[in-house]
Amino acid sequence: MSESIIYAASWLINPDAPPVAGGALLVRNGSIVDTGPLNALLREYSVPVIDFPGCVLLPGFVNAHTHLELTHFPSWRLRSSVDYNPRRFTDWIIQLIKIARGLTAAEYPPSIREGVRMCLESGTTAIGEVVTNPAMAGLYHHSPLAGRLYFEVLGQERAHFESKLAAATAAVDQDGVQTLLSGLAPHSPYTIAPEHLTAIRDASASHALPLAIHLSESRSEADFIFDGTGELATEFYPFVGWERFLGRPARCSSTDLLDRHGLLTPTTVAVHCVHLSVADARIIKSRGTHIALCPRSNELLDVGRAPVSLFKKIGIPLALGTDSLASNNSLSLWDELRFALETFPNDLSEQDVLRMVTTGGAAALSVSETCGSLEAGKRADFQVVGNCEGGEAGVLGRVMRESILQEVYVGGVRYAGNVNPKRAFTAEYAEDRRGKTMS
Repeated sequence: MSESIIYAASWLINPDAPPVAGGALLVRNGSIVDTGPLNALLREYSVPVIDFPGCVLLPGFVNAHTHLELTHFPSWRLRSSVDYNPRRFTDWIIQLIKIARGLTAAEYPPSIREGVRMCLESGTTAIGEVVTNPAMAGLYHHSPLAGRLYFEVLGQERAHFESKLAAATAAVDQDGVQTLLSGLAPHSPYTIAPEHLTAIRDASASHALPLAIHLSESRSEADFIFDGTGELATEFYPFVGWERFLGRPARCSSTDLLDRHGLLTPTTVAVHCVHLSVADARIIKSRGTHIALCPRSNELLDVGRAPVSLFKKIGIPLALGTDSLASNNSLSLWDELRFALETFPNDLSEQDVLRMVTTGGAAALSVSETCGSLEAGKRADFQVVGNCEGGEAGVLGRVMRESILQEVYVGGVRYAGNVNPKRAFTAEYAEDRRGKTMS
C-alpha cells in the first residue's frame, strides 16, 4: 500500500461550501481519502503532514474548452508568409487555415506538449480538448491531465464527412481506463451540412459520447444560418471550395438548427454562445445543455460579449474555457477568470467564477465523478495559492483576485521538475521548471 500524506493549509476552499480554516486533505494512491480541519484528520490518521501556512488549497481547475494543438500558433504566424491582419471573424478563420496549411504533421506534437505544460503550470488539471487529428490522441493520454478529448467532425461533402466521423469514432477509448475520456466535436453549424447532423446524433447516442460544439460565436454565423448571407457565404465558403453547398439557408437560429437534430442534450457543451437570443437560451436551458464561455477569445476576435446576465437569470449551467493561443494570450484559467470578473462585474461573483472553473467545468465535460472539487473519492488534483492572508471575511475574493499560484498537484503528485516520472509524468512532461514563475 502506498504512503498516505496529509496536505494542509490555512484554508481549504471548495465551490459552494464555506472555507475550512486550517483545512487539509488526506491523499492515498492519487485519490482524496478524507478532508476536513487538520486537527480532526490527525485524530483519525497517523501519517506525514505537508503544511502550507498562509496558503489556500483549491481544486485543480477544469478548462472546459481548449485547442492545445494550436499552442505554437503565435510562432507559426510570425514565420508564415500569410499577411495576418484579421479585422473580422471571417478574416481570422481564413488566415488561420492558411497558416495551418503550411504546417507539417511533425509540428503538432511539440505544440500539444507545450499546451499541456502551460495548463499544468497554471493550475489546470482537466481539459475539454478539441482534437482535429485522432492520431495525436496518444500525446494527451501520456500526459497527467484528466477531462475529455472531443474528436472533431466537420464537412459538407458526404464522403469527406463520413471519413471524419469514422476516424473520430474509431479513436474513441472503449476500455474506460484513461483519465481523458472521449467525445465528439461537431465543429459548428456552418461547417457541417445539415443533413449530416443526424448521423452525429446517432454516433453520439450509440457510443455514449458527449458533444462539444462551437455555437453562435459570431454574428456572421447567425446571418449565414438564417438566410445564407454575409461574409461566410461570400468569402469563407469560396475559400474552402464549398460554393456548391450554398443556397440552403436553415431559416432559423444555430441553436434551433442543432436542437431540431437532437444535438442539444445534458451531455453537450455549447461553446461561446455570444449571439444567443432569449428563445435560444430557453432551448439551451430546457435541454440541460452546458455553456462554456471564452470571454478573452471573444474580446480579442471582437465578436461581442455573451449575454451572461441572461444565462444566469434562467439558470443555464456555465463553465469557462480559454480556447486556443490562436485567439487568446494565455492558457491560464486564472487569467480567464479574472478577466471574466472584470468584464461582467454585475453578473459574475467570485463564487460564480470558482464554480465555473471547477464543478461547472467538470459537469460540462461529464467528469464530475473524478474532477472539480476536493472530496473523498476524487482524484487528488489541487492547487496551493499564496498571498491570501487574512480572516474568513473576504478570503474567497482575495483568492480569486489577488492570489499567487505556488504549487500544483496532479493525481497526488507535485507538478515540478523533480517529480517521480514512474508515478505521474513521462520524461517529456516532467521538465525541470525550477525558477519558472507560475501565474
